[in-house]
Amino acid sequence: MEAYLTDWLNLLARWLHMITGIAWIGSSFYFIWLDDHLEPPTSDADKNKGVGGELWSVHGGGFYHAQKYRLAPQVLPETLHWFKWEAYTTWLSGMFLLMLVYWYGAEVYLIDPSVAALSPLAAVAIALTIIVAGWIVYDLLCKSALGRNDALFAGVLLVLSTMLAWGLCQVFGGRGAYIHFGAVLGTIMVANVFFVIIPGQRQMVAAAERGESPDPLPGIRAKQRSVHNTYFTLPVLFTMTSNHFAMTYSHDFNWVILIAISLAGALIRVYFVARHKGRASLLPIVISLLLLLAVAVALAPQSSTASATGAADFDAVRSVVQQRCTACHAAAPTYPGFQAAPGGVLLETDQQIVAEALRIHQQTVVTRVMPIGNLTGITEEERSLIDQWYLAGVTRDQ
Repeated sequence: MEAYLTDWLNLLARWLHMITGIAWIGSSFYFIWLDDHLEPPTSDADKNKGVGGELWSVHGGGFYHAQKYRLAPQVLPETLHWFKWEAYTTWLSGMFLLMLVYWYGAEVYLIDPSVAALSPLAAVAIALTIIVAGWIVYDLLCKSALGRNDALFAGVLLVLSTMLAWGLCQVFGGRGAYIHFGAVLGTIMVANVFFVIIPGQRQMVAAAERGESPDPLPGIRAKQRSVHNTYFTLPVLFTMTSNHFAMTYSHDFNWVILIAISLAGALIRVYFVARHKGRASLLPIVISLLLLLAVAVALAPQSSTASATGAADFDAVRSVVQQRCTACHAAAPTYPGFQAAPGGVLLETDQQIVAEALRIHQQTVVTRVMPIGNLTGITEEERSLIDQWYLAGVTRDQ
């Protein structure tokens, strides 16, 4: 029953996280686009009342006229819409998922004894410390003189992000390291909203309500953090989906791959932000494509030296699968915490083993991510046995 309830919590939290994440990213991307497309107002009356830019658009069968004030209107409207709960709910649901899947299930999804022999408590404590420290370091950098130099700040941030990726991959299993890299960036994003963007907007609104001219500095700081958030978005989205791609997080240089793909995502956003303002150099797109191509080449499967003469006996392979795999990959899993077979893959009969031969070889030999966290203690000799069996084409003779 516990596993069943955990599955439902996972489903509902993941659904909520996806819905609110779409809402947050959608509004964030829209306002970046809107800011970059504003044109000087054509009406003298609008200029005189403080309008700094405007934009006409058509959507859904109607025309829209958006205006942005340089500071604030002389009289605030009765209804003023804020954009914050999308960010807060996305982070809260994401952290709930992180705790449910990676902290509650630390022995399965976070800890890899071959990387570091950690207790669940130690692993969770390290994870929490890194997430909090990530925000503190970033915030201090933004408030320092470095924060006033965008190019230098970006360079330092890339170096620190690389150190973070490397460090996480030396402590946690690849899957857990990737998702925690995303958790650090996601926490920075929502903390920007909570601690900088929304308070800055509240200061501006309070000044306008008092009939004073708002201090532009909070707005400038909020704009900077908002731009940072848009560059973090695609790297975070990659880490959210990375658990589906063991070829990335299981690689010996998984931290390099993580940084390369994250940098490619950030550069794609750099191009589109620049494109919003008019003609933009294709250099960021070219670099991002080259990075992704380099990763694809690096991840390409290597030719095996195994030969058909070393073919393994199917009875031996069946024994390995039964000992190392079927505790989870069964109609009624016996391993604690698994309500159903992961991915719906069953490995209880000879026919099922043969039908899933490609997947078994890919997961146990090529990417080596199964058994997950090596919970069942598969040996190198057993992985070699599966490799020989598969490459010799024995599956076709069963």
